[in-house]
Amino acid sequence: MAPTTELVIARHGEAACNVAGIVGGERGCTGLTDRGRHQVTRLAARLAAEHATRPYAVFYSTPRLRVVQTAEIITKALHLPPTVEAELRGPHHGDADGRPWADVKTAFQGPPQHAPDAPYADGSETWNQYLDRATKALQEILARHEGQRILIAAHGETIEAANNLLFTLPQDACLRLGFVTDHASVTRWQRPTNRFGRTTWQLVAHNDTRHLEPGR
Repeated sequence: MAPTTELVIARHGEAACNVAGIVGGERGCTGLTDRGRHQVTRLAARLAAEHATRPYAVFYSTPRLRVVQTAEIITKALHLPPTVEAELRGPHHGDADGRPWADVKTAFQGPPQHAPDAPYADGSETWNQYLDRATKALQEILARHEGQRILIAAHGETIEAANNLLFTLPQDACLRLGFVTDHASVTRWQRPTNRFGRTTWQLVAHNDTRHLEPGR
């Protein structure tokens, strides 16, 4: 029987741009808050305990500052350096970068997902352009590490892209389905091979934040 491929995506901790409601691209992201660092420290302890019994083969990170800082904390706990995958960065926000999300959404009459083929600011990607880029990057990582445990520190949007890819959803699924993803949460996918040689991706956990509960 072929080994099971496992994909674990850890969302970054709370960032200053999240608290301020600022669009957090290359300009708008100024890194994690103290609370976010504490969240990721607890996340890293959980991942390290898993790594000690069933090691992750590889660790990937996106290049945005809040994710880079999240990956640094995880690396100290796991002693597993990340590979930065540029194509997994969050959406390119164009002129919206660094502006209040409330203003951007008011001008666009909703979030980017609600008109997924239209740019929500001058120079921005459309939501579907982001999905195309992110799902292609995820497909390449999964093909590269068939049968291995893969850890990715990333964005909530990355988790949406993974759900689109592995559930084989149409691009407009975001209009009908909502995926809530908290800071420093864990989403876990596995692809076992059954006795007939068939494989299918299974969502084992979504938005798992048990490690953030009081007393843990």
